[in-house]
Amino acid sequence: MSFSSKAPKGAANFHLPRRTFLAGAATLGSTLALGVRTASAQSGTVLKVGFISPRSGPLAGFGEGDAYVLEQARKALESGLEIGGTSYSVEILDRDTQSDPSRAAQLANNLINDDGVDLILASSTPETINPVSDACEASGVPCISTVMPWEAWYFGRGAKPGEPSPFKHTFHFGFGVGELKQCYTSQWDLMETNKKVGVLLPNDADGNAIRGVLVPQLEEAGYTIVDPGAYENFTTDYSTQIAMFKAEQCEIFNSFALPPDFATFWRQAAQQGYTRTVKIAQIAKMGLFPSDIESMGSLGPNLSSAAYWHRVMPYSSPLTGTSAEQLAAGYEAATGRQWIQAIGASLSLFDVGIAALVASGAPKDRNTVSAAIAGLKTESIGGPVDFTSGPVPNVAHGPLFGTQWVEASGGDYPLDYVVTENATDENLPIQAGLIAYNG
Repeated sequence: MSFSSKAPKGAANFHLPRRTFLAGAATLGSTLALGVRTASAQSGTVLKVGFISPRSGPLAGFGEGDAYVLEQARKALESGLEIGGTSYSVEILDRDTQSDPSRAAQLANNLINDDGVDLILASSTPETINPVSDACEASGVPCISTVMPWEAWYFGRGAKPGEPSPFKHTFHFGFGVGELKQCYTSQWDLMETNKKVGVLLPNDADGNAIRGVLVPQLEEAGYTIVDPGAYENFTTDYSTQIAMFKAEQCEIFNSFALPPDFATFWRQAAQQGYTRTVKIAQIAKMGLFPSDIESMGSLGPNLSSAAYWHRVMPYSSPLTGTSAEQLAAGYEAATGRQWIQAIGASLSLFDVGIAALVASGAPKDRNTVSAAIAGLKTESIGGPVDFTSGPVPNVAHGPLFGTQWVEASGGDYPLDYVVTENATDENLPIQAGLIAYNG
């Protein structure tokens, strides 16, 4: 799959500089003009947008950059919006799930019932997104989410293959198993291996979706999958899995474990000699964030990953006007920490969410906003987002591309996060060749 950096025909585009917000949204057959909020905005014209993500707990890496993104979004929206001749101020209510699915659902219900939000944005992993989406669907509140395989979102919440979507108010954009398969096979074909893949897949929404959908596709592509079976999150002893991977001589390893679980597994794998035989270690979740990789010490460099956003992407935010490179550089300057891909995903949520409110023409009408999302084509700092083209209703495709953590040759940080393949978005520059994990 390839995305163009140019806006698709009929896309909703908008840009908000310091004092003026102008938008042209060609969605649902309407074009809407936006302007500065006037000082005489009437009561009842406040748009409330909820934002829910894990900023503490075992999934905290995903929300590490949210404070910076929220600051940028609030600054961009401080002059408000004018939609359909009405001036609106915009209030963003952000909440931390603490990586707890039950808390995620409760936060969503509180935003809906106590705060009266008009739209909820949710980011990062099924543990956050699915309970939030379920709460929104039950209450008829529009919700947009990103950063998890769409299959785990769609089928994990009860949708059935070949049947009409059961969802009217909840929507998701980003990568799916198809992009994972393209990314992984493109990455793994860069190096000669025995094509035996040891997989560590937990008994959760991600693990079950990967086992049920991705594994058969990898087998069809010529890879032998060695699967010791589902394990429970927060397992502490992985000797059985490691013994199987060693016995089967798995030169490729792929994990969808929670970050603490992968760290435990990989240290045990090193102690038991498995890591010395691994040529490619493709790590989801834990492989996304520099702090997690650095915490692995000498076991961190040359771990591979897959990115849903990168600072070299050739896209800009319609909301803030910043390019991908500017967002990453701004984050580093403001925080003193290395950029993380989650900042691009979180800003993309605001790009898409604001575009939906604009396109609706009636942002206080929840049914109208939900209908606008279903017909939305727009741009984001992560690339085009098109809910009209599937792969299933309520879902828009997004890219995923191969990456690797390598020792930096200079600069402020010990590791560089480089793009090694771009099968799902050829607009993305390839930065380096793939290095064998075992050197």
